[in-house]
Amino acid sequence: MSEIVNDLTLAITWQSVLIGALIFLGTFAINLAIVSFILVKLPADYFSKSRKTKFWDGPRPWLHALKVIGKNIGGVLLVALGIVLSLPGVPGQGLLTILLGVMLLDFPGKDRLEQKLLSRPSIQKAINGLRARFDKPPLKLK
Repeated sequence: MSEIVNDLTLAITWQSVLIGALIFLGTFAINLAIVSFILVKLPADYFSKSRKTKFWDGPRPWLHALKVIGKNIGGVLLVALGIVLSLPGVPGQGLLTILLGVMLLDFPGKDRLEQKLLSRPSIQKAINGLRARFDKPPLKLK
């Protein structure tokens, strides 16, 4: 067992540590940019209880259904990727990726979870501050 640990410590170089740190910082910046972009592009009434879309709504219900199914598949993939990125030794921002995936998913209780998270003043202040930088109105929660 000590030989394995000794071999691992000899295999770690400054170059591999630097590459790992750069990958971590790069994926962090990309995830942060994606989450920020989505929060800015959301309509102000996105989390409002009065804003609900119907599954078969619109002139082409099959197209709307395909969009919803694609959105949910993307959400599942992002949650799975976030879980992998959350593992020790894997560089990246797993929690941000999981958050982005959960935003895309449709599941029972999602609205309550979102309202509970968004009811925190610090989260509201951070999101609305980000939206204000891009001249977007604050989110409406009720």
